[in-house]
Amino acid sequence: MTVNVGGKEISRGAAAVAEDKKKEEASKLDPSDYSCEILLEKTTWDKSNDKSFPTDAFNITYEVDGKICLDVTRSNKQVNIFDFYYDKYGNVKKIDYGHGTISPSQWGYKAPPKKKRRK
Repeated sequence: MTVNVGGKEISRGAAAVAEDKKKEEASKLDPSDYSCEILLEKTTWDKSNDKSFPTDAFNITYEVDGKICLDVTRSNKQVNIFDFYYDKYGNVKKIDYGHGTISPSQWGYKAPPKKKRRK
């Protein structure tokens, strides 16, 4: 008996069905479920060393298909970041502190526009 998966006829219980499900699950992961926010994804080392990031941002190095990637992600706890990247990619190489200097409560804050004074 065969099953139609993504337009392909695959015999029931084949390994390809399991691989397709893993890829679908990985794409469904939402960083907010792990209390994380991805600031830069698959970026360079120079861009990740920017001082305009918040102090709670981390540099995450991981491997996907033999290629080393770097992300900048913010979260309160490193364990949340590790859980997210391990569930999504499965191979976390390193988690370092970021180089940001902005307070997390002030990061992304825009000053309100000044109102005109009456004369």
